[in-house]
Amino acid sequence: MEFIDLPPMRKAAGQVRLPGSKSISNRVLLLAALAEGETLVEDLLDSDDTRVMRNAIVALGVEVVEEGAALRVKGCGGRFPGLKADLFVGNSGLSIRTLVPAIAASLAAAAEGAEVRLAGVPRMHERPIGDLVDGLKQLGARVEWLGQEGYPPLALKPARLDAERVSVRGNVSSQFLTGLLQAAPLVARDKPLVIDVEGELISRPYVEITLNLMERFGVSVQREGWNRFIVAAGQGYRSPGRIAVEGDASTASYFLAAGALGGGPVRVIGAGRRSIQGDVKFADALAVMGAEITWGDDWIEARAPASGRLKAFDLDLNHIPDAAMTLSVAALFADGPSTLRNIGSWRVKETDRIAAMATELRKLGATVEEFPESIRVTPPARLLPAVIDTYDDHRVAMCFSLATLGGTYLRINDPKCVNKTFPEYFQTFAGIARPVPVVAIDGPSASGKGTVAALVAEALGFAHLDSGALYRIVALSALRKGVALEDEGAVAALAAELPARFEGGRVLLDGDDVTDEIRSEACSAGASRVAVLPQVRDALFWRQRAYRSGAGVVAEGRDMGSVVFPDADLKIFLTASVEARAERRYKQLIGKGMTASMIDLLKDLHERDARDSQRTVAPLKQCEDATLLDTSGLTVQQAVDFVVERAAGLRD
Repeated sequence: MEFIDLPPMRKAAGQVRLPGSKSISNRVLLLAALAEGETLVEDLLDSDDTRVMRNAIVALGVEVVEEGAALRVKGCGGRFPGLKADLFVGNSGLSIRTLVPAIAASLAAAAEGAEVRLAGVPRMHERPIGDLVDGLKQLGARVEWLGQEGYPPLALKPARLDAERVSVRGNVSSQFLTGLLQAAPLVARDKPLVIDVEGELISRPYVEITLNLMERFGVSVQREGWNRFIVAAGQGYRSPGRIAVEGDASTASYFLAAGALGGGPVRVIGAGRRSIQGDVKFADALAVMGAEITWGDDWIEARAPASGRLKAFDLDLNHIPDAAMTLSVAALFADGPSTLRNIGSWRVKETDRIAAMATELRKLGATVEEFPESIRVTPPARLLPAVIDTYDDHRVAMCFSLATLGGTYLRINDPKCVNKTFPEYFQTFAGIARPVPVVAIDGPSASGKGTVAALVAEALGFAHLDSGALYRIVALSALRKGVALEDEGAVAALAAELPARFEGGRVLLDGDDVTDEIRSEACSAGASRVAVLPQVRDALFWRQRAYRSGAGVVAEGRDMGSVVFPDADLKIFLTASVEARAERRYKQLIGKGMTASMIDLLKDLHERDARDSQRTVAPLKQCEDATLLDTSGLTVQQAVDFVVERAAGLRD
């Protein structure tokens, strides 16, 4: 499976121009296709979902022409001409739920033999559409289930739609009502059409988008509260000539949250106080958490609260179900348990989002209580590194990227699922989120990298990671706890939770100074034994990455820049001649009162260099983007100054 690794982020600030709204883009494409005249659609979102709608209207006989970055849609005047078609709707719920009523209305005047079939990906065939079809059958539509009743795939055939009233449940998906509303003028040619909503209507702001856009295309709808909608007879869609799509307010939620979680300010451009999208109210939810929010006509800006800590919340989020997913991740940063209520519609989205979010939030260490229509999130003391599964759901992938602002590594599986609405999401996120900086110092044995790395870390105010010592510490920890070195699972568990620190040239294990003890013969032999265990190597890979926190880290070892931190901000390959390294090791051993032989040391270093460069796992080599520093003729301080000078900008 493809994945993307996201490093811990230190802060988030900047400006993002939002891509076009998916909700508006797909509504506009369909209304332009059904209208009289030609419509130039500008700032249209280019994503999987909008391509589904575009391909569908073309397959139904509507001409679409690219004009630069815009699309010219030549409307069909309320009746699709191509009514013998097989449409693939992917996993776009909005597309199928708005196309089906419009196609049924077109088929009302079609000759026998016309037929339109709609199918999607397997998940689409699990998403209910029975309530919408029941409403269409009240009007007289002919619909055949091609699989399980109540779910796609389905087929539509010619039938006269002559009823004057239709009812639809409002508590499953507002898209059912949107589909009926957009098709209503095609049905109400001779007499009004009344649409009654049974029960509570969820996601009302999305219905407001529908009504607003219908009016832009010349159709007005009389509304009696949220339970009855009346479309007068004799109306038809007319092109407004040109229409620009607003920036996506649902997408804005990720960047506004980044500003609140990562310091900020982060400003999104393309949606603001004049927006017709209800998801701009996500900013109000952030304000409840204490974030500082500023509004403009077409922009919103968010920054962290002055106190630095976000407040827990208990909110009814029925009006912003998509953006509410972002709040469930923001809850990881709150000062107590947070409750997201009235989000039952999550169950029938691209995946069962309540179950999916609960599962993935727990991976980060959160305590999550899952209810039929709500979720409660209690943040952990610290976020854990995690591998996030995305369930082919773009919003899962995008909102979990924000957890990196809590100082943890994430691996996000199937990152291309964001193509559904925002193919450039991860590049855009990287443009405002600044990773915790890393200085990686690699090099052969006895090149001085340990000494230099410790002093560079001290000078920069960064943490220090002595990767080579970790294997020795793992062996020592196992010996102390009586864990057999051959017990791969138990040793790996120790490695994953190793309470090790490197301070002032000393090595600490759970606060105990073990600098000299890990150099003992028993630890050296133990390190060699545990280093060949795959589970231990994997655990230490993530354990080493966990040192990337706070202001930054200076990591030294033989594969820091090539394997553990390939995205390090600065890579130094520290080396020296074998003779210089042997002499340093000789002086070090003699200084400790130990006997040493230059001949033996030279031989040992030659052999170790050969082994390190030829090993199959992470062989010692200079990365192409690493700076070579030969310290054969340099003092330690000169080497430190060389690195610090090049790393100075990382402290900002």
